[in-house]
Amino acid sequence: MEIYVSTDVETDGPIPGVYSMLSIGSAAYLEDKTLLSGFSVNLETLPDAVQHPDTMKWWKSQPEAWAASRHNLKSPEEGMRNYLAWLKALPGEPVFVAYPAAFDFMFVCWYLNRFTGENPFGWHALDIKTFAMAITGREFLDTVKRNMPRRWFDDLPYTHKALDDAISQGALFCNMLAEYRKRMKADG
Repeated sequence: MEIYVSTDVETDGPIPGVYSMLSIGSAAYLEDKTLLSGFSVNLETLPDAVQHPDTMKWWKSQPEAWAASRHNLKSPEEGMRNYLAWLKALPGEPVFVAYPAAFDFMFVCWYLNRFTGENPFGWHALDIKTFAMAITGREFLDTVKRNMPRRWFDDLPYTHKALDDAISQGALFCNMLAEYRKRMKADG
């Protein structure tokens, strides 16, 4: 059974290793939008990492989210070991889901491999934006949340706090998947 692990990361730069993942939030969903559980952790920065000036400029416009990502910090080793244990306890095969998956998966893959030596996702990463492009028929660059059907969005907060965003984006994905499955069934 596939478990859709909607994941959002907050970082202080565009690539892992040079910059740090500040927090990770994941929400484990069944296809029917049942939320099984969530996980979040705020991480200490990497010892030799730097902060990207453009990213830090953006963070200055998000003081509440920044403060939320900087309390109750865990070492990357402890945080990622706990994340791995949570993933392994899920009742099925985890499939990474994100918006955009290319960014979030890059950090999660790097951190899991670096600090736990394994990545239970393998290369199973599903991009919500790409899926929306396929469903709507829009050009990729025009496939943004504001151009997506409102019926896909539940009334959930999007706060730039990793777990909030993972829950919101997971519900979005499940709504899209339900519509896609219904359409495919109708097409026979």
